[in-house]
Amino acid sequence: MKNLLCVGVLALIPFHASAQDLTADQAFIIDQIEARKAEANTVALEIAGLAEIGYRETKSTDILQNYLGENGFEIESGVGGMPTAFVATYGNSGPVIGFIAEYDALPGFSQGAVPHRSAVEGLDAGHACGHHLLGTGAASAAIAVKNWLEENGVEATLKVFGSPAEEGGGGKVYLTRAGAMDGVDAMINWHPGAKNAASPRKTLANYSGKFRFYGKSAHAAGAPEQGRSALDGVEAMNFMVNALREHVPQQTRIHYIITQGGRAPNVVPDFAEVYYYSRHPDPVEAKAVWERIEQAAQGAALGTETRVESEIVNAVYSLLPNMAFSEATDRALRLVGGVNYDGAERAFAEELQKTLKAPDDGIASAAEVEAFDHEEPKVSYGSTDVGDVSWNVPTNVLSAATWVPGTPAHSWQAVAAGTMSIGLKGMDVAAKTMALTTMEIISDPALLARIKAEFAERRGADFTYTPMVGDREPPLDYRGAQE
Repeated sequence: MKNLLCVGVLALIPFHASAQDLTADQAFIIDQIEARKAEANTVALEIAGLAEIGYRETKSTDILQNYLGENGFEIESGVGGMPTAFVATYGNSGPVIGFIAEYDALPGFSQGAVPHRSAVEGLDAGHACGHHLLGTGAASAAIAVKNWLEENGVEATLKVFGSPAEEGGGGKVYLTRAGAMDGVDAMINWHPGAKNAASPRKTLANYSGKFRFYGKSAHAAGAPEQGRSALDGVEAMNFMVNALREHVPQQTRIHYIITQGGRAPNVVPDFAEVYYYSRHPDPVEAKAVWERIEQAAQGAALGTETRVESEIVNAVYSLLPNMAFSEATDRALRLVGGVNYDGAERAFAEELQKTLKAPDDGIASAAEVEAFDHEEPKVSYGSTDVGDVSWNVPTNVLSAATWVPGTPAHSWQAVAAGTMSIGLKGMDVAAKTMALTTMEIISDPALLARIKAEFAERRGADFTYTPMVGDREPPLDYRGAQE
């Protein structure tokens, strides 16, 4: 490889490695991300300002596609029957490395970049899971690796998968089902968080769906005997499911919201809807619990003389871990290091932590990298459509401290930190780590072989991927009809 060490640039890098720690190729990768940091920050903040929810990320996806297209990637839009999905490709030979990009926001999390609760006028949603950083960081890493390939004449193919509606819409399930990820040798993945870590982990498989009850309207006071309340059906179902919680496997999680419950108290509701999630580390158990929830719905309809229909909105596998892949990611993360706050960021973090249950080590943990866990991967009690990807392509995990330590995902505090310099610094850590990991995999065929061998062993010789959503089309309206 060429001697590409840029000592002048290295002096500006806010991370732990010194020039002596880095090879010339690693220094080149870091240099590439540093050189485009301002552009990446602008892209991330533009997407944050839009805060578009699942399957409605029309402007957000255009921003990411333009960013990648202007940097040498060929773009295919509308993949897998999803208008906001895309695949950006560079190269056509050598190992194929994928990058996962997300960009959907969550409804109800409008929040300014301030350490107290303050919604942004005219905006309902917010990036409470940091997907504006996730997608931009992945694209930045891919661009850096692409430039390294060109500079050194290395053959490899890079693919960035623009994945809409991770928050309950299952975009990656439909990309996987459509074959978009066929032929990918390894998938680079990360997620914003409150810590820097690369240890392998598992997640929960998840079934989600809506139960719609149909009754008969009547005047609630003048002719109640003529009505049959759809809301009664929903409430009877919820009561039975809450009783069910005592008799499910220990690691089960069940949650619901009533999305529609009637329009006026003096009218017996003829329609009501409830939206459920059922989770468990084992996809088989998640499905079994879901079937019991469906039985509760049928019983509730029978008892209230209403009718119920159900729709599976999304269903995802648990995450399949890969120790060899995680070890490579951890090596890169330790070269990059954590997030170091300046004075203004520390003041912001200290103020924000007053609203949180802060960790024992306080703000200092943002600058550290968690110890790597070589034991059997632990369960993280969330769900993601990355799970389906991981059963088809070897996939790593990575968390970078885009949020103040102690911040939970899906909170206004995550939006606040994720839309100011703390979040952007965490994204920078992730982009450098992903790019360095990718470079090592491309440069070391033996490493890629170990990753693929472990993947095959963990998945099992008899495994055949079957999407848990079945043959349903992408639920483009799962957030409700667009105005």
